[in-house]
Amino acid sequence: NRDILRFMHSYYFEDTLSALQAKFAAQKLAFAPAAFQTAKAMIDFHILKAIEDSKTDGITIDAIIDKTGLSSYAVKLLMEFSLSLELVKMVPHSEPQLYVLGKTGYFLLNDELTKANMNFINDVCYQGFFYLQESLKTGTPAGLKVFGDWDTIYQGLSALPEQVKKSWFAFDHYYSDSIFDAALPIVFKENPQHIMDIGSNTGKFTKAVLSYNSRVLVTMVDLAPQIAMAHNNPELTAFKDRIESYPTNILNPDEQLPSNVDTVWMSQFLDCFSLEEIQKIIKKIKRCVPPHCKVFVLEPLWDMQRFEAASYSIQATSIYFAAMANGNSKMYSYSDLVGAIEAAGCSLVQTHHNLGINSYSLLQFRVS
Repeated sequence: NRDILRFMHSYYFEDTLSALQAKFAAQKLAFAPAAFQTAKAMIDFHILKAIEDSKTDGITIDAIIDKTGLSSYAVKLLMEFSLSLELVKMVPHSEPQLYVLGKTGYFLLNDELTKANMNFINDVCYQGFFYLQESLKTGTPAGLKVFGDWDTIYQGLSALPEQVKKSWFAFDHYYSDSIFDAALPIVFKENPQHIMDIGSNTGKFTKAVLSYNSRVLVTMVDLAPQIAMAHNNPELTAFKDRIESYPTNILNPDEQLPSNVDTVWMSQFLDCFSLEEIQKIIKKIKRCVPPHCKVFVLEPLWDMQRFEAASYSIQATSIYFAAMANGNSKMYSYSDLVGAIEAAGCSLVQTHHNLGINSYSLLQFRVS
């Protein structure tokens, strides 16, 4: 518990806002959809880019109108709210009034993390979030109906509209891909010969593993449509003699897992399931793999983050799981996830926190 508390931020325990600050924070929440759509419009209409291009000289409203082709009404409306959102700033004592890019506007425009998050929320989640309360009552991803009639988003992933699919994968890969360089040396300290990559998706980790070590074998395990997408991934062609594929629904009790492996890898996979389902998955792994098989679980745990913004983003992602993905999973805390895995029969051997730029936790278990 002490280990966890040293990562937890003081604002979870202390309410330091004044009444005036708290009321303003409440207004920000009340108008949050308007703020989001304004920021998206400032990006998509290239207003923020036009302001950035003006550098410290600044740019006038009329010049923005000329560059974007938008009406005076549209530009003034967006710019005025963008001042309160701190996307832009006024140049003092300028005549006519000049505007420069604010720091928040800079990150919206240039930060890859912010772009991945914003496109994911806009393209994948925004419409479906309207049905969050229905999801919470029913335990189903009620918002998914804006795209199709599937039980989970994973069943329909390959059939999502192209822009939605693009933003989903960009979000998923931005977070997971950045951690492989830090995680692989830890995994290979255990000298794996055959790794089972459960939740392999398009094969990003499989490629990283096979590039890192020239002898290791990898079995990719996922739903059939995801395995099909991996087969079409040209980045895996050079490694095809060291790849096995195993399409399966891991929650189907009648389907087994490969047994000829010494290491199991699950990256951003268990957060796709409820704690009860996680225990079923771990028990299935335990039944199928050899004794003392090593199990690596890679997750961004919300209570083990260095920065407030990271915890915020991870907690917000849980809302996606409720409304859009499956209706019953979330981004877990350290104690919840470890507790479920140990209750299913695996022993925690080692933990590695704050890996990579996104502060992942790599949890190493042993099948006991």
